[in-house]
Amino acid sequence: MEFLIRPAVPADHERLGEISAQAYLQDGLLLFGDSDWYLEELKDVAKRASAADVLVATENDDILGGVTLVPSDSPLADLARPGEAEIRMLAVAHPARGRGVGQALVQACVDRATATATGIVLCTQPTMHSAHRIYERLGFVRVPERDWKPIPGDDFTLLTYKLTL
Repeated sequence: MEFLIRPAVPADHERLGEISAQAYLQDGLLLFGDSDWYLEELKDVAKRASAADVLVATENDDILGGVTLVPSDSPLADLARPGEAEIRMLAVAHPARGRGVGQALVQACVDRATATATGIVLCTQPTMHSAHRIYERLGFVRVPERDWKPIPGDDFTLLTYKLTL
């Protein structure tokens, strides 16, 4: 592994926001494309960093991707119950994919959460098959009873995975 996982610093925020937005756009993960409200959430790394731990993968000072580790009491927590941590907004720049960056970012979240949480949860879209493989390799299991619909009245469902720590 030639890259480093470290906490994001303010100088990383703009670049990581762009990587996150482009990853979701290029993978067709935003329901409304470039007019999707979630795009601004993906870009606002400073907001995430104020309420959670944001980690980046870097290589020679170039950001390859990032992830947000959210405690259960954070306003960013969608799924985490008391005692759990939550992984959000995992994104890897397209040129860096296939090198283990995503798996290393998820593993870093697991390593950090072990000290303070009894479990770690995340949600993912049904089409994110590469991400599902990462989660399953690291021991996460599907928890269908915790699947949820982020848009009330819409058929779009996010799948839930959990790792007991």
